Amino acid sequence: MGRNLRLENLTKRYGTLTAVDRVNLEIEEGEFICFLGPSGCGKTTVLRMITGFETVTEGNVIFDGKVINHLIPQKREFGIVFQSYALFPNMTVEENIAFGLRMRKMNKQAIARRVDEMLDLVGLRDWRKLYPAQLSGGQQQRVALVRALAPDPQVLLLDEPLSALDAKIRVRLRAEIKRFQQELKKTMIYVTHDQEEALSIADRVVVMEKGQFRQVGRPIDIYKCPSSNFVADFVGTSNFFKGLRINDHVKTERREFVVAQGSHSVREKVILAIRPEKIEVFRLGEPTHHLAASNLIPGRIDVVTFLGAAVRLVVNMDGEEVISDIIEKTFEQRGFKQGDEILLYFPPESFLVYPDEEVEL
Repeated sequence: MGRNLRLENLTKRYGTLTAVDRVNLEIEEGEFICFLGPSGCGKTTVLRMITGFETVTEGNVIFDGKVINHLIPQKREFGIVFQSYALFPNMTVEENIAFGLRMRKMNKQAIARRVDEMLDLVGLRDWRKLYPAQLSGGQQQRVALVRALAPDPQVLLLDEPLSALDAKIRVRLRAEIKRFQQELKKTMIYVTHDQEEALSIADRVVVMEKGQFRQVGRPIDIYKCPSSNFVADFVGTSNFFKGLRINDHVKTERREFVVAQGSHSVREKVILAIRPEKIEVFRLGEPTHHLAASNLIPGRIDVVTFLGAAVRLVVNMDGEEVISDIIEKTFEQRGFKQGDEILLYFPPESFLVYPDEEVEL
């Protein structure tokens, strides 16, 4: 067994406010974990309890089989990268990277070798003599990253490290972070509110809401099988309908859908969710006799948005707005345009069905 990190009933309270509520998680050595959730859900608080910057109210942080709640941050051998790069402005790139190594009393030759390794890792060898103010945001974040990696921490924790960068640099840097993680086989814990970021780099994603872990799983499983309507809404885009289920029929305010998810209960209030790419689009008059008639609904394309590889249609179904995504090539071939009257098909097996607990969507 490797040097695993375990959170055991981890809780943080500030007076009467519970910021993190009895969360449990086992993180394998070399695993890339992303904490994902809206602002204020407790992601950063969990991270700060792991690093020791925040005291634990109840429960334990266990590393390599030992409870480390009482250890100060410097004794935990964890690296941390913050949202603000926190580089020393009066030190050059190489001096910033060497700082933690000098604190550990490494000899000069070993420090020089390690700094070279780190500069090569992020392709900044030619920038070594520059100061942070002379670097771009992306370069500064790369320096912050290797400064944290230089002392060879057991675990690297990253708190929204790319949120201050523009979109293109963010995409490039997150791919680099994933590459470092795979090359170095480091345990990394990454906090973000950006679902695309989490899904693209994590081995497992922890979706948080109101201080609790709502779902933990591989990105593909969280996207395809969200455990609740909150996860379905927060991770990716979904269309929602509230209704009353009677066996395999769900009666909403305006229509009745057939759903494939069977139910033992005869009548129950439910929320239906369906991903935009699962909704099929037909022109009026196209053959649809092979489809479930109740799930075939007329509508009008109100808005067309190009998303690159896909085209998003906002369709008005008798006053109800629905989002459908189709592949750009298909959109071009079929000549859809704003104002077209169309038919939308909701495949019964594509609906996700959740109990309606009066959650605000």
